[in-house]
Amino acid sequence: MSVGLCLSQALDGSVVMDIEVQPNSSNQGLLGFNPWRSRLTVAVRAEAKDGMANRAVVHVLAKVLELNSKALIITAGHRSRFKSVRIEGVLVDEMIRRIEERLEALP
Repeated sequence: MSVGLCLSQALDGSVVMDIEVQPNSSNQGLLGFNPWRSRLTVAVRAEAKDGMANRAVVHVLAKVLELNSKALIITAGHRSRFKSVRIEGVLVDEMIRRIEERLEALP
């Protein structure tokens, strides 16, 4: 599994992460990495209604990856399950390490 496929370094130094969201889920958090889509799968309890799921995605990613929620911005896919999230203040290598640690801890 190469979670680095869902991450890219932007020209301004920020990291762009491609994710797949499962709204209205019974649990919240990282579910895994989808190698077919090269996306990290994130589950949120919030419904995909009035931006609630988008806010939940930012909250869940910030908590799980130990980031400030103000450093995360959804840049694409506001009305889609497939989103791109911009992360400021962290390098791609550090994000890969954090994501892999979280995924290894999954049951």
